[in-house]
Amino acid sequence: MKYAFFDAKPYDIPSFEKYGREKGIEFKFFETKLNHDTYSLATDCDGVCVFVNDTVDAFVIDKLYEMGIRAVALRCAGYNNVDVRHAFGKLHIFHVPAYSPYAVAEHAMALLLTSIRRIHKAYIRTKDFNFSLSGLTGFDLHGKTVGIVGTGRIGRVFADICKGFGMNILAYDKFPSEDSGLNYVSLGELFEQSDIISLHCPLTEETRHMIDADAIGKMKKGVVIINTSRGALIDAEALLAGIKSRKVGAACLDVYEEESDIFFEDFSGHIMDDDTLARLISMPNVIVTSHQAFLTEEALNNIAETTVGNILEFSEKGYCENELCYRCGKTESCKAARKKCF
Repeated sequence: MKYAFFDAKPYDIPSFEKYGREKGIEFKFFETKLNHDTYSLATDCDGVCVFVNDTVDAFVIDKLYEMGIRAVALRCAGYNNVDVRHAFGKLHIFHVPAYSPYAVAEHAMALLLTSIRRIHKAYIRTKDFNFSLSGLTGFDLHGKTVGIVGTGRIGRVFADICKGFGMNILAYDKFPSEDSGLNYVSLGELFEQSDIISLHCPLTEETRHMIDADAIGKMKKGVVIINTSRGALIDAEALLAGIKSRKVGAACLDVYEEESDIFFEDFSGHIMDDDTLARLISMPNVIVTSHQAFLTEEALNNIAETTVGNILEFSEKGYCENELCYRCGKTESCKAARKKCF
């Protein structure tokens, strides 16, 4: 069994080679992303393995289907880059619904602490033997109110971390977890009352630009916004305007709306064409990391093991418990059906 592995990075290969070898799956690793120009690299393969910035739109789906490919293995949880509706009846799409939630939650807290305690600035200063404390004053997390948008596994782990700092926690989720013990409020209340807002929800048409100019207008002056989920949850132009007006005190971003052609690549020494991202990075109260929240040894191992398991299960049964399908007007998991959808 052979899978074309797109957008391969050095840190991906060892774990996928290990689990693939154990299960008889050969991965052909390609550095390039899957898109309109590269789909043909999957010729003679049984399926493709893709990541968050690969393009799996109607055009690519049709081309893969014409090539005889029937499976797309996502090595991530989100699937907003996949046209699941168009894939129905053609390609089987399966994802990794959960890997180490600690990886992402801990990165969110690392970004927050780095920002509010000015650790990134202190690091640069002391490298130049500048030990002045001027301009490095931060604030305590203890007693502050954090609003957590999305209370899945990652959101709940982040809430536990915040509890350890003695923070007051507000939560919003379209489908509240009754056994979480969290204090759920409306999204409007969360925006109005939170000193810090952290996003841990998927990107859908409903959540796209959840944080826009109107939302920022409801927030406290000096609010800190953290996003380790999907870039398009935030209207980047509105965020930039909020920072320039001093309404937003700081932004900690591991994702960006237009990241697909930028993140995971080295553009040092090049002129940045994306003016919005360039302006955000230039702000002294903005920290940007390049979608690295998932990047721990534990998470990489979880992702590879689950992805290989998905491929093997689909090969043996014709369906996969982690399959995504478009059915009855909505996207849902095939786990409950435990059968082929087509």
